[in-house]
Amino acid sequence: MTRICTICARGGSKGLPRKNLRPLLGKPLLAWTIEQATASGLFDLIAVSSDSDEILSVARRYGAGHTVKRPDEFSGDTAAKVFAIRHCLLDAEAALGRLSDIVVDLDVTSPLRTQGDIAAAIRLLEDSGAPNVITGAPARRSPYFNLVEVGLDGVAQLSKRHTNLVTRRQDGPACFDMNAAIYVWQRDTFVERPEVFYDDTRFFEMPSARSIDVDTEVDFELLEILMRRQLEEST
Repeated sequence: MTRICTICARGGSKGLPRKNLRPLLGKPLLAWTIEQATASGLFDLIAVSSDSDEILSVARRYGAGHTVKRPDEFSGDTAAKVFAIRHCLLDAEAALGRLSDIVVDLDVTSPLRTQGDIAAAIRLLEDSGAPNVITGAPARRSPYFNLVEVGLDGVAQLSKRHTNLVTRRQDGPACFDMNAAIYVWQRDTFVERPEVFYDDTRFFEMPSARSIDVDTEVDFELLEILMRRQLEEST
């Protein structure tokens, strides 16, 4: 069973400039994910894709087995990440000299996941035979109770109606926030049709404390607090 890990890190970021290289407890944010993937022992190759030469240099310094210069067509603000992942995967397979069975993408901005989370998500894919697995945590807001949409006319309505009146968030169907921490795909399915949702997509639940996805300054400050606590608890 051959597994390739992709890590995609653009040089540009509107919400938090240079966030992929921002220092987190003594090393770049990117480094945490590379070192975690390496320490897991789950992958035949760890490949980092970026449009930034600086990021690729940092990736090699922290142990990436292969780096991929991302084409402009996959680097813009409107480019879908799945196509960058596929480009990285195909380049990595060429370098490895064989095709993978499973591709796992780890997001740089969600470093609080554990090696156990990665292994469990892969195991869910292998045991279920599903095309892919996504990860997330229980949602703080429910589309059936307190998540609203505002129309062009200014009218606010619940995002989703239920057949029964939901008077407490806990009474609605369980809802989850995707945390971008781990994406796992069957290789052939993904290469043929790179998507996040298929008819039989499976979900691996992670706790909220391991589900911070950094996009703002506040996110990063919270990440530092939780990362420091996670490290203290592991020693």
